[in-house]
Amino acid sequence: MADQNDGNHKSPENDPLLAGKIRDSARQIWLAGLGAYTKAEEDAGRFFERLVNEGEQLESLTRGVVEKQIRSVEHRVDDVREKATGTWDKLENMFDQRVFGALRRLGIHRQEDVERLEARVARLEAEVARLQGTADSRDEEE
Repeated sequence: MADQNDGNHKSPENDPLLAGKIRDSARQIWLAGLGAYTKAEEDAGRFFERLVNEGEQLESLTRGVVEKQIRSVEHRVDDVREKATGTWDKLENMFDQRVFGALRRLGIHRQEDVERLEARVARLEAEVARLQGTADSRDEEE
Protein backbone atom coordinates (compact mmCIF):
# COMPACT_ATOMS: atom_id res chain seq x y z
CA MET A 1 0.00 0.00 0.00
CA ALA A 2 1.05 3.38 -0.77
CA ASP A 3 1.31 6.00 1.88
CA GLN A 4 -1.48 8.51 1.57
CA ASN A 5 0.78 11.19 2.93
CA ASP A 6 2.94 11.25 -0.09
CA GLY A 7 3.70 14.49 -1.90
CA ASN A 8 0.23 14.78 -3.51
CA HIS A 9 -1.78 14.61 -0.32
CA LYS A 10 -1.20 16.69 2.76
CA SER A 11 -2.82 16.07 6.12
CA PRO A 12 -5.43 18.67 7.12
CA GLU A 13 -3.37 19.64 10.14
CA ASN A 14 -0.51 20.61 7.90
CA ASP A 15 -2.53 22.30 5.13
CA PRO A 16 -1.93 26.08 5.37
CA LEU A 17 -4.80 26.85 3.00
CA LEU A 18 -7.28 24.91 5.10
CA ALA A 19 -6.05 26.53 8.30
CA GLY A 20 -6.42 29.98 6.67
CA LYS A 21 -9.93 29.14 5.55
CA ILE A 22 -10.84 28.02 9.05
CA ARG A 23 -9.34 31.22 10.49
CA ASP A 24 -11.28 33.30 7.94
CA SER A 25 -14.50 31.41 8.73
CA ALA A 26 -13.97 31.82 12.48
CA ARG A 27 -13.29 35.54 11.99
CA GLN A 28 -16.43 35.91 9.86
CA ILE A 29 -18.48 34.08 12.50
CA TRP A 30 -16.99 36.38 15.17
CA LEU A 31 -17.76 39.50 13.10
CA ALA A 32 -21.28 38.25 12.35
CA GLY A 33 -21.81 37.75 16.10
CA LEU A 34 -20.59 41.30 16.81
CA GLY A 35 -22.84 42.64 14.07
CA ALA A 36 -25.81 40.68 15.42
CA TYR A 37 -25.10 41.99 18.91
CA THR A 38 -24.89 45.60 17.67
CA LYS A 39 -28.03 45.16 15.57
CA ALA A 40 -29.89 43.64 18.51
CA GLU A 41 -28.76 46.53 20.72
CA GLU A 42 -29.96 49.11 18.16
CA ASP A 43 -33.23 47.25 17.64
CA ALA A 44 -33.74 47.00 21.41
CA GLY A 45 -33.25 50.79 21.72
CA ARG A 46 -35.71 51.47 18.91
CA PHE A 47 -38.09 48.88 20.31
CA PHE A 48 -37.89 50.53 23.74
CA GLU A 49 -38.53 53.97 22.22
CA ARG A 50 -41.50 52.56 20.30
CA LEU A 51 -42.89 51.06 23.51
CA VAL A 52 -42.47 54.42 25.28
CA ASN A 53 -44.26 56.23 22.44
CA GLU A 54 -47.10 53.72 22.43
CA GLY A 55 -47.34 54.01 26.22
CA GLU A 56 -47.58 57.81 25.97
CA GLN A 57 -50.31 57.52 23.34
CA LEU A 58 -52.19 55.01 25.45
CA GLU A 59 -51.83 57.25 28.50
CA SER A 60 -53.23 60.20 26.53
CA LEU A 61 -56.17 58.14 25.33
CA THR A 62 -56.95 56.70 28.75
CA ARG A 63 -56.48 60.07 30.46
CA GLY A 64 -59.12 61.55 28.16
CA VAL A 65 -61.50 58.69 28.84
CA VAL A 66 -60.89 58.87 32.60
CA GLU A 67 -61.36 62.66 32.64
CA LYS A 68 -64.57 62.25 30.66
CA GLN A 69 -65.82 59.68 33.17
CA ILE A 70 -64.86 61.95 36.06
CA ARG A 71 -66.78 64.86 34.52
CA SER A 72 -69.77 62.59 33.98
CA VAL A 73 -69.70 61.43 37.60
CA GLU A 74 -69.28 65.02 38.84
CA HIS A 75 -72.26 66.09 36.72
CA ARG A 76 -74.36 63.28 38.19
CA VAL A 77 -73.27 64.20 41.70
CA ASP A 78 -74.22 67.84 41.04
CA ASP A 79 -77.64 66.73 39.78
CA VAL A 80 -78.20 64.57 42.85
CA ARG A 81 -76.98 67.39 45.12
CA GLU A 82 -79.39 69.85 43.47
CA LYS A 83 -82.27 67.42 43.83
CA ALA A 84 -81.38 66.71 47.44
CA THR A 85 -81.03 70.41 48.20
CA GLY A 86 -84.38 71.09 46.55
CA THR A 87 -85.97 68.31 48.55
CA TRP A 88 -84.45 69.60 51.80
CA ASP A 89 -85.63 73.13 50.97
CA LYS A 90 -89.15 71.84 50.38
CA LEU A 91 -89.09 69.85 53.61
CA GLU A 92 -87.77 72.86 55.50
CA ASN A 93 -90.51 75.10 54.07
CA MET A 94 -93.18 72.54 54.94
CA PHE A 95 -91.77 72.24 58.45
CA ASP A 96 -91.67 76.04 58.86
CA GLN A 97 -95.27 76.36 57.67
CA ARG A 98 -96.45 73.64 60.02
CA VAL A 99 -94.60 75.11 62.99
CA PHE A 100 -95.82 78.62 62.13
CA GLY A 101 -99.41 77.35 61.89
CA ALA A 102 -99.14 75.53 65.22
CA LEU A 103 -97.61 78.58 66.96
CA ARG A 104 -100.27 80.87 65.49
CA ARG A 105 -103.03 78.55 66.75
CA LEU A 106 -101.41 78.74 70.18
CA GLY A 107 -101.33 82.55 69.95
CA ILE A 108 -97.55 82.78 69.68
CA HIS A 109 -96.32 85.23 67.06
CA ARG A 110 -93.21 85.04 64.92
CA GLN A 111 -90.15 87.12 65.68
CA GLU A 112 -90.83 89.22 62.58
CA ASP A 113 -94.36 90.00 63.80
CA VAL A 114 -93.06 91.02 67.23
CA GLU A 115 -90.38 93.26 65.68
CA ARG A 116 -92.96 94.89 63.40
CA LEU A 117 -95.22 95.54 66.41
CA GLU A 118 -92.29 96.94 68.42
CA ALA A 119 -91.47 99.36 65.60
CA ARG A 120 -95.13 100.41 65.38
CA VAL A 121 -95.29 100.98 69.14
CA ALA A 122 -92.11 103.07 68.97
CA ARG A 123 -93.64 105.25 66.21
CA LEU A 124 -96.85 105.62 68.20
CA GLU A 125 -94.94 106.58 71.35
CA ALA A 126 -93.00 109.18 69.40
CA GLU A 127 -96.25 110.57 67.98
CA VAL A 128 -97.84 110.66 71.45
CA ALA A 129 -94.79 112.43 72.85
CA ARG A 130 -94.93 114.97 70.03
CA LEU A 131 -98.62 115.53 70.57
CA GLN A 132 -98.12 115.88 74.32
CA GLY A 133 -95.35 118.37 73.66
CA THR A 134 -97.60 120.51 71.51
CA ALA A 135 -100.44 120.18 74.03
CA ASP A 136 -98.12 121.23 76.87
CA SER A 137 -96.95 124.24 74.92
CA ARG A 138 -100.61 125.23 74.27
CA ASP A 139 -101.40 124.93 77.96
CA GLU A 140 -98.53 127.20 78.79
CA GLU A 141 -99.72 129.78 76.28
CA GLU A 142 -103.17 129.97 77.81
